[in-house]
Amino acid sequence: MTTTAPRDEQLWSRCDGCASLLYRKRLRRNLDVCPECGSHARLDAPDRVAQLADPDSFVPLPDRAVRVDPIEFVDKLPYPHRLGAARTATGLDEAVLCGTARLGGHPVALAVMDFRFLGGSLGCAVGELITRTAERALADGIPLVLVTASGGARMQEGALSLMQMATVSQALAGMREAGLLTVSVVTDPTYGGVAASFATNTDLVLAESGARLGFAGPRVIRQVTGAKLPEGFQTAEYLLRHGQVDMVVPRHALRGRLAALLAAAEAGRRAPENPSSAPRPPATAPAATARPDRDPWETVRTARHPGRPTTLDYLETAFDGFVELHGDRLGADCPAVVGGIARLDGRPVMVIGHQKGHTTAELVTRNFGMASPAGHRKALRLMRLAARLRLPVVTLVDTPGADPGVSAEQQGQAAAIAENILALTVLPTPVVAVVTGEGGSGGALALAVADRVLMLEHAVYSVISPEGCAAILWPDSSAAPQAARALRLTGADLCRLGVVDELVPEPRPAAHADPGGAAELLRRAVAANLAPLLTVPPATLVRRRRQRFRRFGAARSAAAGPSPAAGPAGGRAEVA
Repeated sequence: MTTTAPRDEQLWSRCDGCASLLYRKRLRRNLDVCPECGSHARLDAPDRVAQLADPDSFVPLPDRAVRVDPIEFVDKLPYPHRLGAARTATGLDEAVLCGTARLGGHPVALAVMDFRFLGGSLGCAVGELITRTAERALADGIPLVLVTASGGARMQEGALSLMQMATVSQALAGMREAGLLTVSVVTDPTYGGVAASFATNTDLVLAESGARLGFAGPRVIRQVTGAKLPEGFQTAEYLLRHGQVDMVVPRHALRGRLAALLAAAEAGRRAPENPSSAPRPPATAPAATARPDRDPWETVRTARHPGRPTTLDYLETAFDGFVELHGDRLGADCPAVVGGIARLDGRPVMVIGHQKGHTTAELVTRNFGMASPAGHRKALRLMRLAARLRLPVVTLVDTPGADPGVSAEQQGQAAAIAENILALTVLPTPVVAVVTGEGGSGGALALAVADRVLMLEHAVYSVISPEGCAAILWPDSSAAPQAARALRLTGADLCRLGVVDELVPEPRPAAHADPGGAAELLRRAVAANLAPLLTVPPATLVRRRRQRFRRFGAARSAAAGPSPAAGPAGGRAEVA
């Protein structure tokens, strides 16, 4: 917002976004967000702390900024003179305000940058203060929230300012090793060394609406490359589409969103110390029994029904308080995979699943639930975050298979799937997978290496689609019904083979007829299967998970004799 008088004296402000003339008191009541166009004005660090922290809970760190002038820098003025002017103008010792507070009742260490102080630049004193804040969080065993606003590293301190990127990052590494949540809240603007370190290497990256984030600024990019920049380039909304931030949050919702994330992290750390405090699991849902006369091809068609509940449907009904997290942090946010923190019977869990849709437009937008490498990498990031926060993982599998396109292959589809399988094999937190619709090939297994694998009554799970199998082993794809029978892909078949642990019943005739009833049955089954895993030590979980999948080796098959599922080509191996 553009102003022409000191803030305490002014009555009106002009919005930089829409040029509206706004009554200052109205603007302040709206958290300095223009009520006409939604433009977010920059906030001073004290104002930001007042908006985020519970009233009267913020306690500044006792450490004061040390005056430094390591290279005796002089441009038009000696560097100490610029520091003195910034301190006088802002009332702050440095470009960051640090302390401890409570946010939504949850203890937190807080470091808030202030762009008014030399453009929020990262110098030795700023790096030291943020590092000490992280060390305080580590000592107290509480999360760390960083609010960034910076033009980059402080030129007047030379290479020593550059070193602060590593100094603060090392402090965050200590937080990560201890399983303590770190969150950055990116505000406008965040560039350079801050963007390339602690603004983006935290567990979660939230961006305030309209904030800009990047390593090089737009002017530098245009000067160096001569390129015309895309519309909205480097804005929060642009970054969300390109997988760089977990979410974009308007200022009025920021405190509540942070409180929800802090609550999940706090519950995750508390649960292992007092397992008996976990909610009592509900009664186990009755085991489903497949109709013996039901043709497997009919089950395939039911699993593909467009009205069948999707992952997002289950997140709205079987789970509570879902907070979606976006992006692989490498350049994309695959819409075929959704994930985030939710609650199951009051317990925070990380839920990750394939997302299809119901209409043709939704299916196309979500790529029919076929994950790209970015989708698998997003899932991988969330799995590892869950492990650090000691949150159980629930995966909902519903995909024809991984994206088979040229772009996916160029981006390393096979390696992305392989990395997920490997990560799940050693993930030190409980994992329950549910095949809710189609479980297609490696794209399904990338979310289904679990301690307990459940399957809805009318779902299917197979090495390849019946059509693909028929095209390879039969004359053409018209033999898909025959292939479906030969593949033994129904829940009843897979329970007999030991691939699936439990078959979850569906309302009659199937889940699409009663999505609410299906969600309740899924909730009960997941909760009942998850409860016994919560008290198992991580090392034991990993060992048992490995043993579970080890039993599918050839030694077991040889002992069991020839499989009744052998197709017309006998033992011929094909690429699925």
